[in-house]
Parts: sequence; C-alpha cells; structure tokens
Amino acid sequence: MITITDTEALARFCESVSSADFVTVDTEFMRERTYWSKLCLVQLGGPTEAVIVDTLAEGIDLDPLFTLLGDPSVLKVFHAARQDIEIFHHLTGTVPAPVFDTQVAGMVCGFGESVGYDALVSKLAKARIDKSMRFTDWSRRPLSDKQLQYALSDVTHLRVAYEKLAHRLESNGRAHWLDEEMAVLTSPTTYTVNPPESWRRIKFRGARPRFLCVLQALAAWRECMAQERDVPRNRILRDDVLLDIAARGPESPEELAKTRSIGRNGLGAALTKGVLCAVAEGKAVPEAECPIIEKKEPLPKGIGPLVDLFRVLLKMKCDEHDVAQKLVCSVAELECIAADDEADVRALKGWRRQLFGADALKIKHGELALAADGFKVRLIPVPRPVPGRDAEDG
Repeated sequence: MITITDTEALARFCESVSSADFVTVDTEFMRERTYWSKLCLVQLGGPTEAVIVDTLAEGIDLDPLFTLLGDPSVLKVFHAARQDIEIFHHLTGTVPAPVFDTQVAGMVCGFGESVGYDALVSKLAKARIDKSMRFTDWSRRPLSDKQLQYALSDVTHLRVAYEKLAHRLESNGRAHWLDEEMAVLTSPTTYTVNPPESWRRIKFRGARPRFLCVLQALAAWRECMAQERDVPRNRILRDDVLLDIAARGPESPEELAKTRSIGRNGLGAALTKGVLCAVAEGKAVPEAECPIIEKKEPLPKGIGPLVDLFRVLLKMKCDEHDVAQKLVCSVAELECIAADDEADVRALKGWRRQLFGADALKIKHGELALAADGFKVRLIPVPRPVPGRDAEDG
C-alpha cells in the first residue's frame, strides 16, 4: 500500500499511468462543517498499481493529478461520480474528462437503480467491502492502515468492476446508452452554483410574486455568504427562517426581531444588515420582473389508467432488457407521453424510444395491448378494423 505525500512522487505516478487506457479514481472528503467539500484523500488505480494521495500533506502540489484528470487520452473511471467531480471542478474550474461512471453503467447492465459500490463489487469482483471505516474523519492524521486499506479498496475493486461492465456494454451494444449521462457529468454547468437560482431548492407553500422575489434575494444573499465563509447554508440561516422573513418582509431591525423563528438572541449586527438589504432588494424589483412559478397543467381527465398501463409496460420492458427503469423513463415523463404524442421527453428519443417509447405510443393508440401470460406480461398486436367489413357482415 503506497501513500503519496509529496509532489515528486505524485508526478511520477501520474506519468506512469498517463499511457494507460483508464485510471480508477475515488475521493475521501469532509463536508459536515463547510460549504465546499474538504478534499482529504484521492485514490488512484492504474493497470497494475494503486496509490493513495494525501491531499492534506504539507507542501504537496496537486497539479500533476489535475493534469492527469484532464488528459483526454485517459479514461477516468468513477463510481457515483458527481460528488467527486464537483470537488475537482471547485479546485480547478474544469471537470475530468472523459469519464465512465460504473453506477450508471450498472443501471444499463441490469444491476438495479443507483446501485451501490458494495453491491456492484460483490457481484462483479466477488469481493466484500469492510464498511466499518465508512464514517471515518478523513481530515485527521495519522490515518490507520485499516482506514487507508478501506480507502484503497474503492479503486482496486473498481478496476475489475469497470472491465466487466465495459465488456458487457460492448457485447450488448449499449455503450452509447451512457452518452447522455456522461455528457451531464462532464458539463461544467452541472457544478456551477448560481446564487439567484438557489431559492428553487427551498420547499415552500404559496407563490405570490413579491414573496418569491424577496425569497430569491434572501436565498441568493445566504448562498453568497455561505460560500464566502465556507460554512453550510443552514449555519447562516435555516430555510424556515428565510421563509418567515420573506413572508413578513421586515424593513427595520425591530421588525426583523419579531420574526418568530429567529429566536430571542436575534441574528447579530452583520446578519441583520445583510437580511434587511436582501429584503429591500427583493421589494425594489418591479412587479413585472418578479419570479413566477408556472402552474403545472392538469392532466387530461381520465388519463390515469393509461399512465398505469405505461407503468406496466415500462416494468415489463426494463425487466426484459435488464435495465433500470429510472434510466429509461420517470413517472412525470409517463404522464407527458399520455397527454402528448410529441412530448419533449427522453423516453421518446433515441434508444429509449426503441426500447419503450414507440410501444407506449402504440398502446395509447390501440395498436398494441398488454396481456397476462401466466406470470408474464406480453404485448399483443391489436387487429385494425377493415373499412366496410362491419357493414358487409351486417
């Protein structure tokens, strides 16, 4: 087990794997008390050797690592890559590419929805992961051999999992099924935080434009403050407090102090000033420019049974083709297809249309029917009526 603690050793390893077809990557980080994830370890697995990079080691420069992650000739293999990539994007402003996510590949290859690393490794590498180190404080030093071994297993077993998944994808011709998901993972916009849009993550009732405008300003202020101080959002103000303030719209410290969810101790001078400025900013926006939540159009009356038929078809198709339903179509998309043949949804495009969407439309228009055949469900073509036949028979 090799732990890299200096720049020279990191550069040598990165150079040694730069000609490899792929490198497996994982991270250990802490985020409980910060806004940005604190990177503590990076695990790298080459064709024959795996190492742990101590990113907290004094004086280490991670540039050789970042160069490797950005090398277009080396495939970077992750499991559930989004959080790992988010960390690298924050540190460098770029995302690793190209990328292969074994969790997404597992969904394409029949290992279930959002399959966990432990389950995937158990089935593909026939290995068991010791979970006792899962809740380690990775920022503490020194780390024990057991902790380091646990961290390293995240990339050593990942090599086997990747190779077997890649072989399956090549055999069944489904490699292109991952393209859309990998494009999302490697797009910088996926990881770009836009404070003016942060209000959308808050759950609330009511949609008055002025309330939404004040909430938008408050949430944007909190997001910027949390980033600046590098603390979780709720360390600035909880969501319920933001909602109370947005509803009351206080214009003075005295009015703000009367907000029930703030408590007797108040917010302090700095937060009070920031909150009142945000409220004033939200109130100053012209009514015509206030955000509006578009009301979801009600589904056509009686559409429910058709959506239920689509659910059965989706399950049947996904079981038949050994692919996770989540990857093919969501419930919201089923409703859209039921309401509109030309709905702009994934399930009516590309391989998803071939697997599910085309038959869903045929069921909708009476060209196919679902029938039970013992414990199975199968599709039956529905004969088209012959024009004039009924009149002749009569």
